[in-house]
Amino acid sequence: MAASSPEELVSYLDTQGLIAFTQRLVRIPSVNDPATGSTELGAAQAVIELAQGFGWAPIVDEVRKDRPNVIIQLRGSVPGPHLIFEGHTDVVSEGSRDLWDFDPYSGEIIDGRLLGRGSADMKGGLGAMLFAARALQLSGELVGKLTLGVLVDEEELMLGVKDFVAKGYCEGAIGAIVCEPEAGEICITQKGAIRLEVRFHGRISHGAMPTQGINPIPALMKILTFARTTEHELQGQHGEDPLLGAISITPTVLQAGSRVQLNLTPPVAIADFDLRTTPVVDHAQLIDSFVHEVERIAKETGCRGEVEVIDDRPPTAISPDAPLVRSLAAAHQAVLHSDPVFGGVPGTTDGTILHRDGHLPVVVYGPGGKWIAHQANEFVSVAEVIDAAKVYLLAARQLLHEGR
Repeated sequence: MAASSPEELVSYLDTQGLIAFTQRLVRIPSVNDPATGSTELGAAQAVIELAQGFGWAPIVDEVRKDRPNVIIQLRGSVPGPHLIFEGHTDVVSEGSRDLWDFDPYSGEIIDGRLLGRGSADMKGGLGAMLFAARALQLSGELVGKLTLGVLVDEEELMLGVKDFVAKGYCEGAIGAIVCEPEAGEICITQKGAIRLEVRFHGRISHGAMPTQGINPIPALMKILTFARTTEHELQGQHGEDPLLGAISITPTVLQAGSRVQLNLTPPVAIADFDLRTTPVVDHAQLIDSFVHEVERIAKETGCRGEVEVIDDRPPTAISPDAPLVRSLAAAHQAVLHSDPVFGGVPGTTDGTILHRDGHLPVVVYGPGGKWIAHQANEFVSVAEVIDAAKVYLLAARQLLHEGR
């Protein structure tokens, strides 16, 4: 088939439809909140309706009740490689509405900005990847296989992407483009994340007679000190990653005792930790260091200690010369007429699971500010959403055609 020029190819992109659909998504509160019954269902249904309107046959996999993954598999006119675009439908809570200057779910466009929770993280990216895929199909230049993973639960335990990989949707793929907001940077690396819970079990006693029991709080204080010391040691040993910054170990939850019984030593003390790592850190070794320290503290204090690994997401890295990156760089240059900036994801994305469980190279690129996620007054530039869709379109065409 004759290859269209970039200008001809992007002419198939329905930019008005893209922005209208992104507005529709933003107006759907898709926070996962068991207390209120809110889930990603409404956003998933909007994607299903769009896909069916395009003549696609979306696969709907219910990961949890009313929490469906939507998977769209498009096949080209001739055999070729398999490429994945991935994004998520869940958003974090808007928090206190007093912090917002506008309705968090307005989806309005003011001064070129599409406003609302999830506009950047990441309904703008979702819309861009869906409409880019449609444009590639309409152009007649879709070859091979293009999978669109519209998944649940990225903001929590990444259950959606784990289910996606477990059901084989990654098989045979040359890689995945994760459409998270990165301010137009091509993110070739991202931090890993380990979520640990440490528990020390003591023996209750009257607060006036502490020697008659075992108070687990002093043990908890020791593991907090160990975490801070370990963080400083890792930072001193490895310094700051030029794209990711420093390694961090952050205590996020502390639980022990009750105000109802201030005169009672607690039976258990709990600390949760959020560890953020760079590719130089050995996760197994770091987890083992916590296990050994908890064992040492337990022996010293008479407590019983436990370590639970809630989640373990490895960091990812890909060479700037990898086809996945080169195609995005060339597309970025063609669309924005500027050299791309290579960066790193300060948090973690579903890409960590695509890499860990699906054994895929991943790169992260999408519309929206890199640091705006989860903040009040979230917005995404309309121009950025359109530009991202064009970049996805050109990059997908190059990857699928070069790999034939």
